[in-house]
Amino acid sequence: MAGEYSRELSTKVFAGQGRLIEKGYRQGGPAGFGLRRTLIDEHGVIKGVLERGEHKSIQTDRVILTLGPTDEVNLVRDVYRAFVHQGRSENEIAADLNKQGILTDLGRPWTRGTVHQLLINEKYVGDNVWNRRSFKLKKKRVRNGPEMWIKAQDAFEAIVERELFEAARTIINVRSFRLSDDEMLESLRALYLRKGLLSGIVIDECEGLPSSSAYSSRFGSLLRAYSLIGFTPDRDYRYVEINRDLRKLHPEVLREVLDGLHATGSDAWQDLQTDRVIVNGEFSLSVVVARCLETPTGLLRWKLRFDTSLSPDITIVVRMDRANRAPLDYYLFPRIDMVSEKLRLMEDNALGLDAYRFDDLDFLYDISTPVPFSEAA
Repeated sequence: MAGEYSRELSTKVFAGQGRLIEKGYRQGGPAGFGLRRTLIDEHGVIKGVLERGEHKSIQTDRVILTLGPTDEVNLVRDVYRAFVHQGRSENEIAADLNKQGILTDLGRPWTRGTVHQLLINEKYVGDNVWNRRSFKLKKKRVRNGPEMWIKAQDAFEAIVERELFEAARTIINVRSFRLSDDEMLESLRALYLRKGLLSGIVIDECEGLPSSSAYSSRFGSLLRAYSLIGFTPDRDYRYVEINRDLRKLHPEVLREVLDGLHATGSDAWQDLQTDRVIVNGEFSLSVVVARCLETPTGLLRWKLRFDTSLSPDITIVVRMDRANRAPLDYYLFPRIDMVSEKLRLMEDNALGLDAYRFDDLDFLYDISTPVPFSEAA
């Protein structure tokens, strides 16, 4: 009975999500360069633009994609025209953008891979696509064929014309279609010998090579393509890249906390030896950035390890989103309630943990604000 109930519930949830996609509602993920996530209420009235890390707080609200600033929109169109009409490569376009000092939506320099992703994503032509991958009943996540995708055309206002988008996709597809399986594998083998390792990022950044998605589509998966050339990854190299980015994020979060405290009248400074933040000379804060891990069944987990030697009065846990690109939410753990050096968070936790969860750090700034004695009386 329990198994049957789970299957029925899964079917209903899937159908509900599919209907939301067909109505043009966004189901998670960053907006992308040139686009913005916009919050609307149940009647379709716009409530405002969601910034990075912000999420809807009312169940009946929905998120759609809208055009971003005019300069970003025009730049996306220029990238497509340069690729299709001028015959410029992703590498050349990325180099030109970097020379102009233009950063991606994540504040990073452009690469061949980021330009490539901009050229193949259907959201730039206004389409809403979902169910590219799926997982059900504790099975491994699988890549679905196009016939299983749920797609709503013209769900959003398009940045580029459909003819221009299709032309770009045709150019990209031809690069792999004109190669035989042996030629694709030989190119991949040469890249492996040159780099000493392979990953989706390494492949996408290589000029003149089909994209990682082309290899995955042609051979069933990237791992199978790897096995055909004798490469067996002993670890997920994305882990290294993600951890490197998270280490860069830590000082940014510390700076954000200091700025927020100063803006609300607190006297806060950073102890450079321990990275703790001392607030009003009364209590200390420490920041822990929690990497998001996805299980084989698609569940999200966050494993935390606290440095108890620092003994901060409050530990701020920044829980990262699925892509580990932006904060999902925050946990504020007082030292008195810290009973272990390790902690594992799930998407939904018991009240004993989620009582400490916040969408932003405004509560921290409020309770830290000094109050004069006369006002307190």
